[in-house]
Amino acid sequence: MELIANAASESLSIGRHHRKSLMHPQNSKPLLVYDNDCDFCRYWVVQWQHTTGDRIDYAPSQEVAAEFPEIPLSAFENSVQLILQNGTVLSGAEAVFRALNNGLLLWCYYHLFGFANVAEGTYRFIAQHRPFFSALTRWFWGTHTERTTYYLSRWLFLRGLGCIYLIAFLSLWVQIHGLIGSNGILPAEQYLTAVRQQIGTEGYYLLPTLFWLNPSDACLHFLCAGGVVLSLILIAGFLPTATLIGLWMFYLSLVTVGQAFLSFQWDVLLLEAGLLAIFFAPLRIRDAFTRVSETSRAFLWLLRWLLFRLMFASGFVKLASDAVWRDLTALNFHYETQPLPTWIGWYVHQLPEWLHKVSVIGMFAVELGIPFLIFAPRRLRTIGCIGLIGLQVLILLTGNYCFFNLLTIALCLLLVDDVTWKGLLSKRFMPRFQFAESSPHRYRRICIAAVAMLLFVLSGIRFGGQLFRDVQFPDVAWMRPFRSVNTYGLFGDMTESRLEIIVEGSNDRITWETYRFRWKPGELTTAPKWVAPHQPRLDWQMWFAALRSYRNTPWFPHFIGALLQGKPEVLQLLAENPFPDTPPRYVRATLYDYHFTDIATKRSEGTWWYRELKGLYCPAVSLR
Repeated sequence: MELIANAASESLSIGRHHRKSLMHPQNSKPLLVYDNDCDFCRYWVVQWQHTTGDRIDYAPSQEVAAEFPEIPLSAFENSVQLILQNGTVLSGAEAVFRALNNGLLLWCYYHLFGFANVAEGTYRFIAQHRPFFSALTRWFWGTHTERTTYYLSRWLFLRGLGCIYLIAFLSLWVQIHGLIGSNGILPAEQYLTAVRQQIGTEGYYLLPTLFWLNPSDACLHFLCAGGVVLSLILIAGFLPTATLIGLWMFYLSLVTVGQAFLSFQWDVLLLEAGLLAIFFAPLRIRDAFTRVSETSRAFLWLLRWLLFRLMFASGFVKLASDAVWRDLTALNFHYETQPLPTWIGWYVHQLPEWLHKVSVIGMFAVELGIPFLIFAPRRLRTIGCIGLIGLQVLILLTGNYCFFNLLTIALCLLLVDDVTWKGLLSKRFMPRFQFAESSPHRYRRICIAAVAMLLFVLSGIRFGGQLFRDVQFPDVAWMRPFRSVNTYGLFGDMTESRLEIIVEGSNDRITWETYRFRWKPGELTTAPKWVAPHQPRLDWQMWFAALRSYRNTPWFPHFIGALLQGKPEVLQLLAENPFPDTPPRYVRATLYDYHFTDIATKRSEGTWWYRELKGLYCPAVSLR
């Protein structure tokens, strides 16, 4: 497969383009002739056939070379030959680009200075080392010849996304009235009223939410219940595109008015993945195994690009922001200082320091190295998928991060193609797909491509601004209210101690009774609990509140006021109300420094924690 330098005298030469016109009957379609004795050639010709379809005819040189006596046999042995309808013969990289009809590569080949020389040189080098590249092909791509499809991956991803939406809406529904209801900590209706009074109609754009139509508690119920119903419909596979639009709008409406309680990275990650899924889902009434439609490759790669940004940025911010990650000591205290550890995290914390340092190195390898396998050949992508999922499982076991890990795993499934699934699943679990429709209409393809390009550019600008803070990138603040093109990166700034707020009430300022939370650490003998994928958002915010003064935590005085008023919606967020009959006259908050105990202490005393009093977090207050 080598470009013939000594082309025949009748060749037409344009720069690096070697062409020959044959006195041969014209073909109805271009004919690509290849060396059938070459494993490398046979494999890639089959892959090209999947791309070109019926537009190109293919034939082995061993069968048709005699029909083209003007072409030397050595040319057939060293390079593919593309014979056009008018008899013109192209070879080398130019023949491949023309056969694949790749507009970008063809433009670069004919117009970009030096590109043709590099392309032909690369082609010639590969042709001269075909045994080596044939082995690489087997290692990286395997030996399958089927068309690469992602029908099962899309099916699993959309069902997984439906389950995650279901978890998110259910988790929020059981606590939403205590958080942002009319009698909650930060009432959504009061929030929107204040926005309307201060900035007027501009608030409709800056805070896109359906609650502008009706900010009542009934609307909170409706959106949560509607989200649950739409999630179940998506899981069942009915009207996936329309269902995803509704889910995205409902969840965006809740996140917009959720204020501090819906300000987490997984909330915006779900919105971004949900927006991309709208265009990735099949435009059908029913998404079923038996009749599948073409997968949008543009949005498949955008979802992979989202996974890359999520993982690489998480590693980058750790390395760039906090010295404890660079000196490999972050995991010495991470398991006990994270917001809601699990009891498995307690045991992992007991491991020796050298193992924690090795774990940090492994984490950086996964978050900074493996994301590049997302864009690698199929077998390397599968290895990357396993590595990324493995990290998420370890995080899930040692900490409660609601649906974040499940959503990341769902994105990882898009790295696996149907051929790989066939090898992983038994035949009875692997469906037989039946292709149901042709390629999308031309105008629909143009629209999809335009939206995909816009989202890619916007996400690239935000990602670049995160990595290169000294570079001035275009301002894309206009799209931020929709929370669907975001930056990510967990635990860039580590907390090296665990401060816990203990809230207490009293009627005489002498005897104080403790308000017990459902999930956050409190009692020293209570093991760290497992709560994921549910997210107790008040318990989470209590962790953040301990990192700063209550004066810089606007929601905290509202929470104290709700306890003094005995608001039942807020009290339902707690595990125990020590004043069941009438609310206390005074409420205060004290601050403790919590630490995991060691194995010996746990065995002798039965305690998972020990703590040291740091002082008052919020002094005693009353309604008067």
